[in-house]
Amino acid sequence: MAGAFATKQGNCSSFKFQTPPHSCEKSPVIADLMPDALSENKPDGCCHGGLLAAWAINPSKSFSSFEMTIGNLGTNPNVQAPINLTLMAPGPGYTCDLIEDTDPSVYSDIGGKRQLQAYRTWKSTCTYSSFIANQAPVCCVSLSTFYNPKITSCPTCSCGCREADKNTVSCIREGYSEPESDSFDNNDIVKCTDHMCPVRIHWHIMTNYVTHWKVKLTISNYNYERNYSNWNVLIQHPGFSQSTTAYSFNSTMLPSFGFSDEVALFWGIEYYNDELLYAEEDKVSAVSTQILLRKDLDSFTLRNGWALPRRIYFNGEDCQMPLPDTFPMLPNVSSSLKPTNPVFLLCIYLTFKRLFT
Repeated sequence: MAGAFATKQGNCSSFKFQTPPHSCEKSPVIADLMPDALSENKPDGCCHGGLLAAWAINPSKSFSSFEMTIGNLGTNPNVQAPINLTLMAPGPGYTCDLIEDTDPSVYSDIGGKRQLQAYRTWKSTCTYSSFIANQAPVCCVSLSTFYNPKITSCPTCSCGCREADKNTVSCIREGYSEPESDSFDNNDIVKCTDHMCPVRIHWHIMTNYVTHWKVKLTISNYNYERNYSNWNVLIQHPGFSQSTTAYSFNSTMLPSFGFSDEVALFWGIEYYNDELLYAEEDKVSAVSTQILLRKDLDSFTLRNGWALPRRIYFNGEDCQMPLPDTFPMLPNVSSSLKPTNPVFLLCIYLTFKRLFT
């Protein structure tokens, strides 16, 4: 193998080779190599340590590959497709469909001057489901606005229910279970809250200008033992159809196939806030940014919760949203809802000078 390794060699006693095979397992588990692997074992596109970046964030690190030579095929010239494929990243969550034939892959050689074609190519598409990956949700959303003092908290028991003792500071939250492992390490130790989520995302409507409106987005880590490196947040909102500026996060708009609302992806700035640190006893770790959005004057409104997000996802996990009847609503009469617009007063002083002769 090159660019990856089989976790078990298996029983290779029946193979009489001078160099024993890398693996003799019929269903080997293949793991990615680390980036510092030896150069002679690193084909192009390999060795990301099992981490794949989102395509919109870092296309060069959004794919991985490895090579393996399969022996003991005998004289049968017909190469058979793999029977089954399971993607673990880690733990459950991905379901892969049947492996099917596709057009042979074409790849380059001699620095791109020559094209080579694979003998046969198969493909399988794997779909992720947070319902399979986690026993309970991992994040929730809270809301607030400048026009209403009420803060809409995360729904109670969003990610589990806390212990009856309200004086308990830390709680054990059941997480996912990795295959062939019942380790206690898979449980999250989180700050005891009514929502019991490791991550909370807060959306606050800050200001209503004449041509723009401003939001503050805060991501808080309630997990006492886990950092979230290279995190990302996906937000669905119709306001993203207009020009949007995030001051302290990276951001990009994504194609919204099948969605009536626009979708924006946010992630941290490298070496600044791309790592969401674990919580401490006296404080919760958080990263935040202000987001300035241009108004679409035909659709923008503060009424009926239009300015609040439709869905939010953290690292691909669907966050629990409050129910619409708990949203902070507009007061009946409020002068503070008028768009902020600077008023310039022009004072003209006329000076009369009496001349004496």
